[in-house]
Amino acid sequence: MLLAIDTSTSAVTAALHDGRDVLARTSTIDARRHTEILAPAIEAMFAETDVAPADLSRVAVGVGPGPFTGLRVGIMTAMTFAYALDLPIGGVCSLDALAHRAQTLGMRGPLLVATDARRKEIYWAHYDLDGGPIVPGDPAVDKAAAVAEQLGDIPAVGRGARLYADVLHDATRAAAAGAVDTSGDAALTGAGEAEVLLDVDAADLAIVAHERVMAGERLLDTEPLYLRRPDAVPAAAAPIARVLGR
Repeated sequence: MLLAIDTSTSAVTAALHDGRDVLARTSTIDARRHTEILAPAIEAMFAETDVAPADLSRVAVGVGPGPFTGLRVGIMTAMTFAYALDLPIGGVCSLDALAHRAQTLGMRGPLLVATDARRKEIYWAHYDLDGGPIVPGDPAVDKAAAVAEQLGDIPAVGRGARLYADVLHDATRAAAAGAVDTSGDAALTGAGEAEVLLDVDAADLAIVAHERVMAGERLLDTEPLYLRRPDAVPAAAAPIARVLGR
């Protein structure tokens, strides 16, 4: 049983993957309360699925890029689970999870994944979707206009695409308009169509991590991809002792 966690975007999200499919996921959009939300959400997910921390065999965590404070909460929580339960842990570029979601919804060809980096910038990576496993992206941080000039008019997903739709080809509107089909997708239960291509969902991160582990690929280290100096001091890790039953 794999536990996946991501707090790199406005979504505070976690998921369980049982080796065949996503068993459960939780996601709350709140860019300022990662610490307060994450641990109770994981605890509730365990309770709803009758999964105990002792059932876990691996932990995967989105390592960004993302804002310093929020990103740190997810990584520290994942590391605490792994350390307390003596589990292997690995990182996944969070942008890869959004690329996976876009591909699952039928998108193919060149894709820009862009999340909000604040300071009027985006965290971004370029992908070529062909229906196969997502090739790890090479993330960077830049002004949206500079990325548009470099890549041209290719579809873009992520909250950065929505924020800078004046210069980026915002493909998240297709989800909002119902042009992509999210019905029948268990990983998206409770997710509105307008949101599925804006923020990372740990269900996608869990799938990407599982596929890479099964393919014998090494996951990333848990070193966060900040890409620039932090705006603030780190927040404390989520209080997970109660989740672990300690």
